Amino acid sequence: MKITCISGSNILNSKAESTSLQLCAVIAQTAARKHISCEIIDLRSYALSPCTGCGCCFSTRRCHMDAGFNEIYEKLTLSDCIFFISPHYAPIPAKVSMLLEKMEQITFLHWWKDNSYRSELYHLPAGIISHGGGAQWALKSYKAMVNDTIANALETIQCRVIPFDSEWNTGISLPISKIEETDSIFPVQRYDWDSIRQKLEEYIEIVLRETL
Repeated sequence: MKITCISGSNILNSKAESTSLQLCAVIAQTAARKHISCEIIDLRSYALSPCTGCGCCFSTRRCHMDAGFNEIYEKLTLSDCIFFISPHYAPIPAKVSMLLEKMEQITFLHWWKDNSYRSELYHLPAGIISHGGGAQWALKSYKAMVNDTIANALETIQCRVIPFDSEWNTGISLPISKIEETDSIFPVQRYDWDSIRQKLEEYIEIVLRETL
């Protein structure tokens, strides 16, 4: 079994301290304990470009202008399940949007010509984890803006979004424990990592049960 975990953050100066990347690491650690392979894709390492609607992907199922997208998409087609980890931006990071819109375009163009078409990611289980600068009070808004947005795209691509429960039907959202002001122009967000790992591992188990 292979898991592919996508870290959606755009923030370069966070480097290895990126919250999205650290959440991917928790998924990878959980997978390793189960002897499951997990590859982390850090979107900051890819120079993705927006979909221009040229239609060339109809014949190739790949983007003729974006080698980075093609590399990621190929990895996803070889996966048994995927996780999208995304911070709340406006509402989702630009590269997450670029990745999703190209996968949507490939699927839509083929489905439009043949409604029985099954994408290369058909029925692929997908987990969605969102986070942002807010505490527990902000999570419902993150679900609406981040989880639900990504889920809508993934369902168009014919993936199978795995719910956490009946209320959190498009994955989970994780809060900060406190925020601190420093000399930097950016605030410092602190997390209760023990609590986050517990919630995340519970969701990972749910997704894996739908995969096996």
